Amino acid sequence: MSSKGTELQFIANKHRFNKNDLALIEEDEYVAKVFPIVYILFDERTMVAYIGETTNAKSRLTTHLSNIDKQKLEKVYIISSSLFNKSAVLDIESYLIQSMPSLGFKLLNNNAGIANHNYYQRDMYSTLFNAIWPQLSFQNVKQKTLAEIENSDIFKYSPYKTLTQEQFNSTVEILKDITQEKKITTFVNGLAGTGKTILAIYLIKILTDYNKYDFDELAEFDESLGLVITELKKKYPSGLKIGFVVPMTSLRNTLSSVFEKTHGLSKKMVIGPSDVVKKEYDVLIVDEAHRLARRFAIISYGAFDNTNLKLGLGNEGTQLDWVLKSSKHQVLFYDSEQSIKPADVRKTDFDRVKMLPSSTEIQLTSQLRSKGGKDYISFVDNLLNENIPTSTKKFSNANYELIMFNSMEKMVGVLRKKEADYGLARMMSGYSWKWVSKRKRSTPDAIIDGIELTWNRVSKDWINSTTDPTEMGCIHTVQGYDLNYAGVIFGEEITYDKKTSRIRIHKEKYFDSMGKKALQNHGELHDYIIKIYKTMMYRGIKGTFIYVCDPELRKYFSSKMMHIT
Repeated sequence: MSSKGTELQFIANKHRFNKNDLALIEEDEYVAKVFPIVYILFDERTMVAYIGETTNAKSRLTTHLSNIDKQKLEKVYIISSSLFNKSAVLDIESYLIQSMPSLGFKLLNNNAGIANHNYYQRDMYSTLFNAIWPQLSFQNVKQKTLAEIENSDIFKYSPYKTLTQEQFNSTVEILKDITQEKKITTFVNGLAGTGKTILAIYLIKILTDYNKYDFDELAEFDESLGLVITELKKKYPSGLKIGFVVPMTSLRNTLSSVFEKTHGLSKKMVIGPSDVVKKEYDVLIVDEAHRLARRFAIISYGAFDNTNLKLGLGNEGTQLDWVLKSSKHQVLFYDSEQSIKPADVRKTDFDRVKMLPSSTEIQLTSQLRSKGGKDYISFVDNLLNENIPTSTKKFSNANYELIMFNSMEKMVGVLRKKEADYGLARMMSGYSWKWVSKRKRSTPDAIIDGIELTWNRVSKDWINSTTDPTEMGCIHTVQGYDLNYAGVIFGEEITYDKKTSRIRIHKEKYFDSMGKKALQNHGELHDYIIKIYKTMMYRGIKGTFIYVCDPELRKYFSSKMMHIT
């Protein structure tokens, strides 16, 4: 099949993948003219694929036919164009590698050779890929739009993401730490949206596949990464025992599903903090490490105490201690500003580990989630910490929709439209109402402006369980996830004292019992709740919509925001 227009033209031809059909592939118009091409080797029965690019199709495909895994793939797509150059085919190859798993294919590709760089007319080639994708078809496989793919978990948490230079450099530094003989704890610090989870998953794929890397197949491979992978092969020729620790149950289940669908990874690699003591690990990678727990305001003290006893720890032992004792190397992805419960390991305990000679630190600073960039992140932080000077202009960003609503009906209506247009538009709130609907499903948990609202109907994978904007998620169901649009209700537990120009908390109106259990210091609860709202306001990629229950807090917010309706 082909597409020819005044600006965009390409050919996508499908062939059988065998020696006899190589001659037919050589007859493809742009293959014969020695243009760079992109190819997809695939088998629709086993749903396995491999994606690559080359300027010598016959030589490259002949090499693949001698590979024990790739020779099992029955068909090949040859995608070619007179517009293709080396940078363009690397980019289109990358787009395909990130998109194909959403159709159900497991890829034989390694992930360390994916390019991410700017080049002349890159936007045009992105448009060209948008034209190529709908033309690809696979037997008994339902095609998905690129918008559907970008909203899927397998895309969002793909180990085939292209990295920023900052993330790439961090990958090399982390791998260098792991090759050291001495035990090293690596902290990867970064605010919400700086790509910590993506980097963690990318790292795990490399640590799983490094013995299988064929550098000759990777068109772009940074020498520094090649050297450290070569060192890994020497030090750990039999592979590494790796665990990916995810403290939050919902996110852990989501990532387990992603790993199950990814070639080379296994859902068994994704574990909870209590699982780390079941065996010794070479490397434990901990996502959302700030959510590791201590023996305080938890549900099961008996199980916690038993684990401490097994490790020779007293009752003061924490899940951070469990990770340190159960592995030679640890990589902790950490942000103290996202610690939102009294049960979380205290910052002072993390700082104590950071001060050890065996610890190293890496800082991620680029904002990769919010289209509002660092400006939006800083604004939210300053807004909720009453740190915006009166003379400062109201916040407005051409790339980000930040709107405060004075009508819940309007906010629900706009969220519903955003869900229809983009997907992943969800409502969430501070824990300002009791969870009545947990036992009486027909009873609303909150009524605002006549609109009946309920808490999340499910606790696991709530983000993908509903499209109803009147169903509210709480911090425990949304932390760690990305949304296109986030609706955030500032509930009745948070107010503003205009006399002192400070945000105040009503403890009696905060109904997360475990979230305030055993807290003696009112200031601690204040800090936790502020962090909760900040974390929720950082969920939205394209925009955040706000409704504020307290009149004084609403006035304060309206004095700082440009868009109010």
